[in-house]
This record gives sequence, C-alpha cells and structure tokens, in this order.
Amino acid sequence: MQKRTPLNEVHRAAGARMVDFGGYDMPVHYGSQIDEHHAVRRDAGMFDVSHMRVVDIAGRGARDFLRFALANNVDKLTVPGKALYSCLLRDDGGVLDDLLVYFLREDLFRLVVNAGTADKDVAWLRALAVTRAPQLTLTARDDLAMIAVQGPQARAKLWQALPGTEAASAALKPFNGVDADSPLGTIFIARTGYTGEDGFEIVLPAEKAVAAWEALRAAGVRPAGLGARDTLRLEAGLDLYGQDMDETVSPFAAGLGWTVDLASPRDFVGKAALVEDPRAVGFVGLILTDTGGVLRAHQKVVTAHGEGETTSGSFSPTLGKSIALARVPAEVAAGDTVTVLIRDKPLAARVVKPPFVRHGKVLVT
Repeated sequence: MQKRTPLNEVHRAAGARMVDFGGYDMPVHYGSQIDEHHAVRRDAGMFDVSHMRVVDIAGRGARDFLRFALANNVDKLTVPGKALYSCLLRDDGGVLDDLLVYFLREDLFRLVVNAGTADKDVAWLRALAVTRAPQLTLTARDDLAMIAVQGPQARAKLWQALPGTEAASAALKPFNGVDADSPLGTIFIARTGYTGEDGFEIVLPAEKAVAAWEALRAAGVRPAGLGARDTLRLEAGLDLYGQDMDETVSPFAAGLGWTVDLASPRDFVGKAALVEDPRAVGFVGLILTDTGGVLRAHQKVVTAHGEGETTSGSFSPTLGKSIALARVPAEVAAGDTVTVLIRDKPLAARVVKPPFVRHGKVLVT
C-alpha cells in the first residue's frame, strides 16, 4: 500500500497528477510542469519533500560513529546547524544512498535520507551501531514533515508567509540550519535545496504541514511537483539516487568524488575499496546538438574512447535543449562530440561539465 505525506489531500484537492515515488503517493505536477520549473528559476516554488526520512542519531559517541559510517568526514561539522552532503557506502564502495547530515549537538546529529532507501538505510546504520556504538539511539522521525521553498524570491516569501522566521534565518549561510520561532511554533529551517536555486527547506511537525503550505501559497509561492524537481536538479547537475548511482556504482563513477574524504587517516565503510578504485569512468554532462530525439536515461553513448551510457536525461526548460548526465570513459573531456543512440538513431551531443544552470544563470554554451 502506498504511503502518503501529511500534504496528500492538499495535492489532490489542487488537482495534482499523482504517481508512485519511493513507495509514496506524490504529485508529479499541478497542471504545467514547465510553468512550475520556470516559477522556481524566476520567482519561488515549493515542493512537498515529506517523503524523505529524517533520522536522528543521539547519544554519546555519535560523531565517532558517523566518522566511520559516512564517506565524507563529519569532523568538518563544527558549528551547530552546519550540514554536510555524503554518501552512505557498502563495504565494496557501492552507494547505498546519498544524504545530508546536520550537526545539532555533540550528542545529536540529524540525517535526511531518500524515501526509497530509508528503511534500508536505517537497518544498515542500526546494524553498524550494534557493534560500534550500541549506546546510540537511531530514531526515524515519522512525526515530521518537510517543505522545500526554492527560487530567487523563496526566502523573502517564506518570511512573509511565516512572520518571525526572518530574525533567525536571515543571516543563515548555505548548508546551515537553525531553529526558528514561527506562528506554527518552532520549526527547523535549513538553507539547502535540490534545484540549483537559493531557498530554504523547513522541517516541522506533521500536523502543521498543511497550515505552512497554505500560508506559503497565500504569499505567492507556487506548488511544484516531482516533474519540475527532476528537470531543475538535472539542470543543476545534481544526482538522483537509483538513476545516477546505486549500490553497483562508486561515488567516483557518479561525479561524487568531492564528497569522499580520503585525506584524513580515519577509516570508514568502503574506504579500502575506494582506495583501490581505478577511476576509469568519468561523469559528464551532454547537450544534444542534433534534432530528432530527446536524451533519456539508459541510452548508449559512443565516444572515441569507448562506450558509455546516459544516467539521467530530459528536455531542459531553461536551455530549451535536451540535456543529460552520462557515465563515459575517463578520457572523454568537455568540448568533445559524442554520439547517443536514441531509439537506435545516432544523434550528436556535446560534452560539457555540469552544472548546466545555477542561480538562474546558464553556465554552458
């Protein structure tokens, strides 16, 4: 049976087209995916991301445990509220999930993990904790909801919708979070996102989610669904778990080498495998230069150095062109021309370095 977020009835009342995503009944769009995409790039849009799981790790030794459990180094987190992006790896270096970890207190860290992998992630972490940190408590916070408010006007419109939150969050730097007083009580506001635009993600009690959503909509924030979220994150060059990486793919083969800390002497799950990784695969962006097709996932890419495959692809509303992320031989470089087989038809594409778009600006030509 599909799970539902606290905002499910609101989506349905708004006429959203609903689909299964990660086991949840989620809105893909409310009428025009393109308009929702442009609203986020040009003004402000909001997404129900309550399907993502908040997991609190509490107790003495929480930092030591996460030093071992995550590929990125939580010792980078020294200021309360600071966030870090990391992969959760298998022993062989495959990606179990990509996630955010927030440092709240020395005895309390908060993870935000993907919906489709949440149960697996929690089971994996609990199994690690049994042997390495049995004193810790891992709590999946099903009592919380999350709303992402993204776009150049997102912060101002959130402050308008929830008066009082500006005082706590105005000085908030990217990849930081803070508790803020609001008309709905204390909420957690983080300056993070998945669109390439500025904005906030708010975490609040599930029973307050509808009131927050309606207040944001009254302030002029446009509801947006998974369709726009996907084209926005693709333009921003951001990976989607299950498409751009999974348990069979190392972070290096998904363009996530920057999230792996091999410099520090600490050990972590998957480190030995990553040290031995030949890194013979590159992760690039593609822009279709021929007409007659659209880039999608799992299309063969033919290069002068061997074959590769697209991992994500779509039409980019901002560029007005078809774009993709692709795994290709490491020798392939930005500026190269490759061939993509689209329904067995060979079409030319140009290799670029992602992102394609950030903060409303096109970064590729």
